[in-house]
Amino acid sequence: MKHLILALFLSVLSTAAAAAPVRIKDLVEFDGVRGNDLVGYGLVVGLNGTGDGIRNAPFTEEIMSNILERLGVNVTGEQFRPRNVAAVFVTAELPPFARAGSQIDVTVSAIGDASSLLGGTLVMTPLNAADGQIYAVSQGTVIAGGAAAEGDAATVVQGVPTAGVIPSGARVEREIEFDFQGLETVRLALRTPDFTTAGLIEAAINNTLNRRVARMLDPGTVVVDIGATRAASPAHAIGRIENIAIEPQRRARVVVDQRSGTIVLGEDVRISRVAVSQGNLTLRIEEDPLVIQPNPFSPGNTVVVPRTQADIQEEPGIGLAEIPDGTSLSEVIAGLNALGVSPRDMIDILKSIKAAGALHAEFIVR
Repeated sequence: MKHLILALFLSVLSTAAAAAPVRIKDLVEFDGVRGNDLVGYGLVVGLNGTGDGIRNAPFTEEIMSNILERLGVNVTGEQFRPRNVAAVFVTAELPPFARAGSQIDVTVSAIGDASSLLGGTLVMTPLNAADGQIYAVSQGTVIAGGAAAEGDAATVVQGVPTAGVIPSGARVEREIEFDFQGLETVRLALRTPDFTTAGLIEAAINNTLNRRVARMLDPGTVVVDIGATRAASPAHAIGRIENIAIEPQRRARVVVDQRSGTIVLGEDVRISRVAVSQGNLTLRIEEDPLVIQPNPFSPGNTVVVPRTQADIQEEPGIGLAEIPDGTSLSEVIAGLNALGVSPRDMIDILKSIKAAGALHAEFIVR
């Protein structure tokens, strides 16, 4: 029941938030203002015997040899058997307009059979983008998000000790060339495409700037003519546009999580006139076998006589109840909650109402 109370509380908060104005910058992505994914392959050293086994991860030995040779150590023909190193993938996101010398966070994940990255240090690792160019270099102490303990006959693992992060662990070495000042138009891509919301964004921009500079192309795109804004630069124009507030429109939607019994609903969910009746049947079967043994020193065999008790009980449920036309789903759930209906029974009721065509919303079950 606590999940249901939490869901209703979040529903109230989402209803209040839907009625409040939202800035355009929180609803759209500006064309060209985007991050880029980076990836690298490196080595974590300094582990306390929790690194890769060289036999199971031969690539660890290869990259370790390459690093030592770059540092002037000749390891030709040598064999390594350390347990304090681990091969890892290093991933990061290069934010838009990142300049050379700025620092970004990185994520480190083991790819071999290392059991933990706790206490390890990532050796200098170049990070490449999709074009194969190096845009950042990462190095630093790994902060793992778990813990592991091992004994002779048992192992305890909490969280994921084979993955961690390095805050500000990479330094940007190359900038992505993008002529933002030369843009004549900027497209605003809605994160949730909607005809009404796109129209509201177009009208709000035109009304704020007192001229027609924005035009809706489709439910997911609004294009802005930078030259018509009479701003000093595209940056000044976007800085003014992104803080304009509107009241976005969203589709009515109900999201149900069957595993946790959580129900999250939108403000505009409505139910048509429908009657609901619900009850539970409980089938109980108990096995109580009886063992019969012969008398002492008498011929005979021990016999097991099966004894089974079967019972069907019908638990009290909801009698036939009528829901008036136009009732909101939050009112229905509040009523079911007052009757003591469990969250899982409530999910079944909502499914049946949706199947009857009386629930007017997108119904998502996870």
